[in-house]
Amino acid sequence: MKKIRLAEMEAKTLIQKSNIPSIDYVINPYTGCMLACAYCYASFMGRLVAEPVKEWGNYVYVKKNAIALAEKELNKMSESKRQGTILISSVTDPYQHPEKKYQITRGILKLLADMQYPGTIKILTKSSLVTRDIDLLTTLPKPDVGMTVTTTEDEISRWLEVRAPAASQRLETLEELSLAGIKPFAFVGPLLPHFATSPEKLDKLFGRLADAGVQEVYMEHINLKRYICERMTPVLSTKSAAVQQAYVKARTQEHRDRLDEIVGQLLIKHGLKLRFEEVVYHDKFKK
Repeated sequence: MKKIRLAEMEAKTLIQKSNIPSIDYVINPYTGCMLACAYCYASFMGRLVAEPVKEWGNYVYVKKNAIALAEKELNKMSESKRQGTILISSVTDPYQHPEKKYQITRGILKLLADMQYPGTIKILTKSSLVTRDIDLLTTLPKPDVGMTVTTTEDEISRWLEVRAPAASQRLETLEELSLAGIKPFAFVGPLLPHFATSPEKLDKLFGRLADAGVQEVYMEHINLKRYICERMTPVLSTKSAAVQQAYVKARTQEHRDRLDEIVGQLLIKHGLKLRFEEVVYHDKFKK
């Protein structure tokens, strides 16, 4: 695996309007993501820093002026705009390894906590480093903290989410957040194709999430647009024909309908609520 290239950059803006349902603004403290998840849709962000799709996961650009920008842009927001929901982050992980040194996410959260930002602050990460900021998260008026957990099996998480913390560690992080008084949500995205033929594995995942204190889950079907497949294909080529076939079937409506049926049954069994009342499917597969 290649060594991560770390670079600092000056951002021109930070708080961006969002096209994501229920999200008004997004803040991305970094460009790029070292977690190197094979299925990541955000690899298109490389075009902003002249990085090809195939290099996604091998670089991180640190927005070194992000905290100053956040303060400037928050101070300009009207009272009505401050009611909006802010997501940290949409196309990077706000708690990936460079955050330990730069503390940009923490600096932004401190600004939001100090001003008692009245809207919802939503955090989405795969990293246990989020627990470092429990002191700030618990002082926000409306914190909404989520962990992406796609499986209970560390072997699968290591294969698909190369540098991300193991699945078991993420489940422990959810429990730690819950014990701290933060009701965490889980993002089960993408919904892995093998769950269609092995529903007992999704059953186990939902059970573990419920045990960790999760009450709501947000779920997405896997996105297999061409630029994502460019990165997925080499990863899948090392696996069995059965695994490869599962990803081929994942492109069909029949497959998604079957998963939706399984999800519906298991949500009821484990007492979990599905955000947006459906498993989201952002893009139809394009040949």
